[in-house]
Amino acid sequence: MFPNLRQSMAWLHTWFGLVLGFVLIVVFFFGTLSVFDREIDRWAIPQTRFDPQPMPSFDRMLLPAFRKMEPGEADYAAHMAALHDPAQGPMTPRLHLPADEYWAYTTHRDPVLRMGVGFKVPLAKDPDGHNHIHGDATLDPRSGAFVRADQLKIGSEWFYPMHYSLNWPWQNVGIFLVGLAAVVMLAALVSGVVIHRKIFREFFTFRPQKHSQRSVLDLHNLSGVVALPFHFFFAFTGLVIFGATYFLPVSQFQLKGLHDQHEVMEARATGLPHQAAGVAAPLASVDAMVAEAKRRWAARDMAGEVGFLMVHHVGDANSYVSIYRAGSDRVALVGEGLHFRASTGEVLREDPPRSAVADVHEFLTGLHLQHFEHWMLRWLYVLGGLLGCVCIATGFVFFVEKRKAAHAQAGGQGCRLVDALAVSTVTGMVIAAVGLLVANRVLPADLVGKSDWEKHAFWGFWALALLHALWRSGPVARGGMNPAWREQCRAVAGLCVAAVMLNAVTTGDHLLQTVFIETYWPVAGVDVSLLLTAGIAMGAARKLTRHEHQRRATSAGEGREAAGGLHA
Repeated sequence: MFPNLRQSMAWLHTWFGLVLGFVLIVVFFFGTLSVFDREIDRWAIPQTRFDPQPMPSFDRMLLPAFRKMEPGEADYAAHMAALHDPAQGPMTPRLHLPADEYWAYTTHRDPVLRMGVGFKVPLAKDPDGHNHIHGDATLDPRSGAFVRADQLKIGSEWFYPMHYSLNWPWQNVGIFLVGLAAVVMLAALVSGVVIHRKIFREFFTFRPQKHSQRSVLDLHNLSGVVALPFHFFFAFTGLVIFGATYFLPVSQFQLKGLHDQHEVMEARATGLPHQAAGVAAPLASVDAMVAEAKRRWAARDMAGEVGFLMVHHVGDANSYVSIYRAGSDRVALVGEGLHFRASTGEVLREDPPRSAVADVHEFLTGLHLQHFEHWMLRWLYVLGGLLGCVCIATGFVFFVEKRKAAHAQAGGQGCRLVDALAVSTVTGMVIAAVGLLVANRVLPADLVGKSDWEKHAFWGFWALALLHALWRSGPVARGGMNPAWREQCRAVAGLCVAAVMLNAVTTGDHLLQTVFIETYWPVAGVDVSLLLTAGIAMGAARKLTRHEHQRRATSAGEGREAAGGLHA
């Protein structure tokens, strides 16, 4: 089909990159925002703007809070009928479901604590399955009060899931699509290296004063080469992290029997009860277990705080407590778990030293998820993510620039459609993200279902950007530039400034306050980033406007010369 390897790689790089590039740029952009997801949460929920807190006392604060929690209404409505076996008796009412597990989670960047309860479904269809209806909550560790549940954590609950699942949870379709895009990205990186054999020269070749097609290709090559290790590493580790999920259809259906048997055998090997005994038992002091876990960590020269805590089989004789260390002082995502018998506090198991394979896996996972405390490295992640966005966006633009003149002569509409999709994916995606922040500040704080309205606003902004890009794409069919690029850049700038001003007006946390008076970098950082984005967007809009004027002037001059020639 192709005369040589290089041309086949060029075909693969172009078309695979184009088709799944629309997914990849979403993954890169929202992955970049997710580096500071907790800080965006603080911006979105003003009452959580205080310093990070350690895991509070379980006995005095968490246990009373767990006992107040209820199964989620939405989770009950969605899953109870599927889990319950009607042949054994009537369905248990939501508020009568017994608690079966407690969990609490925090990090060095979290002022508030995330916690949840798994409520057991009696008379389940599959007694050996995971028969839980869940209830989640966010707790203020200073007072023990719950934070309102209907407030969207925009960073960690919307931008972050968009990064790995496109917020498309049905049958995990979003996760599988992102996985496919990651595989294609690895192929695109390899094929790109084959195409650009003089990769070192590409690093120093950027000619912004050349015609647009040449400049765009230079920028595409430069951004791809500079962050090549970053792009390769993150695509690969993302696949490693979700490897079990991609394997899920096999493990959950064809191999389910073996999977369940493995769980039982693993429980026997570790000494941790797999099933409840059905005999009631009290819960000993979990605070004492936490103190013992800290003592043992310190004895291994790795003193630290608790990051994750879980109570299994609540209230049962087989109940046990698992305590994991917050490993923010190292790259590898390690928990150094300790497991205690819940009724006595006796140590049942201390996680053994990891194998070499497990060490590599945890290091790769930790490097991708960046739970560590290293702000400089965190900003380098942002830089790498933005370079990935630039590389993909310039790939879109180069694809259109290279073909639109030929399409215009042939009367084709393909470039017009690709360009409109590129506009709505690149600038439209930014409009949707910043528009969500604006909606967060405009909608009343006590609005019922505020988080749902914010999600609607996000998709609404994005849909409007797509319609606008399609409506304004006429010039592309004539070989020109879509004005939607510069118009949406102006929209991004306006929304960014509006978000900063609305934050100042509605919360009083203007930049003077958060930088100089009562320094609070999570909110100040988001505001400064929004203003920088506004400046870059306005600069891009002005450059695009100037470029369009020059193109029109050149076309008019060529037209006059042609008319003069005909007259002569």
